[in-house]
Amino acid sequence: QAQLVESGGGLVQSGGSLRLSCQGSGWDFSPATMGWYRQAPGKQRELVAFITSRDIPNYRDSVKDRFTISSDNAKNTVYLQMNNLKPEDTAVYYCHAYDHVAGRHYWGQGTQVTVSS
Repeated sequence: QAQLVESGGGLVQSGGSLRLSCQGSGWDFSPATMGWYRQAPGKQRELVAFITSRDIPNYRDSVKDRFTISSDNAKNTVYLQMNNLKPEDTAVYYCHAYDHVAGRHYWGQGTQVTVSS
């Protein structure tokens, strides 16, 4: 059974850094587009960044130059390095994968990121 498991969330002060990890199991995600979404209380889930199967990254404007998405296909893992964190980055962060071959979406369980001012 395909599964995504996130780790690395936590509490950090404004200006600090965190690195999120998402490990996939039960399938080969090398042809997939992998991404990170986040959802703050009372707000809709939004796309933060994604990386294509050709390792081309994309970011929402508010995190450009602060966040970096990367993947390690050998480990079935995608990362989100978050630097210069701001209180408005506080949210539950979800790993997502879109399997282009099977046409399926997969979601992780989410990891909480809290940035204090």
